[in-house]
Amino acid sequence: MSFLKQPFGQAVAIMVAAWLLIELGIPYIPPLLGVESAPVPDTVVFQYMLTVAVGVLLWVSDNEERWQAFKRPLHRTLVDPERKPLRGALLLLVPLLAAFVTWDRVRPSVAAPPSFRAIHPAPPGQISFQDRSMRITGLENPLRSRGSLEEHYEEGKRVYYQNCLACHGDALDGRGHYASGFNPAPLNFQDVGTIAQLTESFVFWRIAKGGPGLPNEGTPWNSAMPAWEDFLTEDEIWAVIVFMYEQAGKTPRTWEEAGEGGEGGEH
Repeated sequence: MSFLKQPFGQAVAIMVAAWLLIELGIPYIPPLLGVESAPVPDTVVFQYMLTVAVGVLLWVSDNEERWQAFKRPLHRTLVDPERKPLRGALLLLVPLLAAFVTWDRVRPSVAAPPSFRAIHPAPPGQISFQDRSMRITGLENPLRSRGSLEEHYEEGKRVYYQNCLACHGDALDGRGHYASGFNPAPLNFQDVGTIAQLTESFVFWRIAKGGPGLPNEGTPWNSAMPAWEDFLTEDEIWAVIVFMYEQAGKTPRTWEEAGEGGEGGEH
């Protein structure tokens, strides 16, 4: 336990604990809340671990005494004659580890090829929304004929900036703060091939059900978008749809344009 009493040992313990929390702990939190979990992308793990490492370095170097104590084990390993076997082992193990990581990333996969995925899965005729049935076919956004569209826009703006901004971005271009951590990347709503091609009821379905609600023909798919019906009301979802179309300068397709079964899209 004396190792953990030294700054170097404490720094190692913090890094290990942070990795366990981010890589193994976080995916177990959603099931405890009754929500389906999703793995944390490797790029997100790297970003958080880098942040933790910077914090640890700031902590060990904030005073000279702790900084010298932190460097002491490293200095002894690199200089002390009695630790020559350890240096030799590190000289062998570090290149081997780097070689293994490289090999693991480039080795051919023996997994079966993925099944074909429909980029534009057909929406269901009706869905279950918050324990009640909702018919999607022919459904229009009820807020467009109820109250002030400007008020719905402002409400949708609030919902978007509280819940969607981090992934889909301030400009609705799919370049939010966390966008680089996802594959596939969040949708760019400015693209004419996304919401401009969809009816609002299709967008409601995709927001409400998220990645877990994609039909079989829409998989395999690693969408990390949650099922927002677990967090938002029906009117909040319709309001954010109003905001998305208005802010992106797009006009939603109508059911007359889409035709029977002629609609598709991805989210």
